[in-house]
Amino acid sequence: MTQHNDENILDSDWKTLYRIGGIAALVAGVLFRRNLAAEIGLFTGGEAPLNVGDWFTLLESQPLLGLTYLNLFDVVNYVLVGLMFLALYAALRPAKRGYVTLATTLGLLGIGVYLATNTAMSMLSLSEQYAAATSEALRSTLLGAGQALLALNRFTGPGSQPGSAGYVSLLLVAIAGMVFSLVMLRSRLFGRATAYVGMVASGLDLAYCVAFAALPMVDSEILALLFIPAAGLALMAWHILVGWKLLRLERHKAPEPA
Repeated sequence: MTQHNDENILDSDWKTLYRIGGIAALVAGVLFRRNLAAEIGLFTGGEAPLNVGDWFTLLESQPLLGLTYLNLFDVVNYVLVGLMFLALYAALRPAKRGYVTLATTLGLLGIGVYLATNTAMSMLSLSEQYAAATSEALRSTLLGAGQALLALNRFTGPGSQPGSAGYVSLLLVAIAGMVFSLVMLRSRLFGRATAYVGMVASGLDLAYCVAFAALPMVDSEILALLFIPAAGLALMAWHILVGWKLLRLERHKAPEPA
């Protein structure tokens, strides 16, 4: 792909967005990474509960741990990634405006789907109602409601099923990341290394989405283990690389008008 010398046409009006997007990308890569629950389980040996009653017990006794297992911090991650996508749109639009517009739209749509369907706080509310319930009938109703919520949440239940909303969200954000990374190859702003890391990260997520849909006979937990941890590591690296470059763009001095 032909490269554009985009640094000569950077718009100083976007510098604040570069700063915000750069900081958001770094924070997403270093602190609020996707699937922090998996990291906690890896280093502590703990596991997410297997049934709704155990979820309610965990949320009542250790709410922060329970919310982490329910991927509450993925909400923070996606908000930060959304800010990064907006900054990438501003930086890359001279190279391929149509493609970056598509990537930004799909990415924000996928993020919106996730934010609207994450069930962490709803499960916390149900756990509080369950603890205060005075009848078995009410407890049974609350358990049923909790089971329905778990079916919507990404990678929280046995078998690592993403749920329909989680699947759509992951797919859209992965497509957005791939398009942004491909456009980076046309631009000199981010460098080929950043572009290739982004392509690997998004490619692993897309591979999981394709395999999950095309190979229903394969255990979903095996598919998740094959692709999701590696994708998470690559995304962490990509977010850090993108964040660093966005902050450099924010400090870039636009050329004086002739």
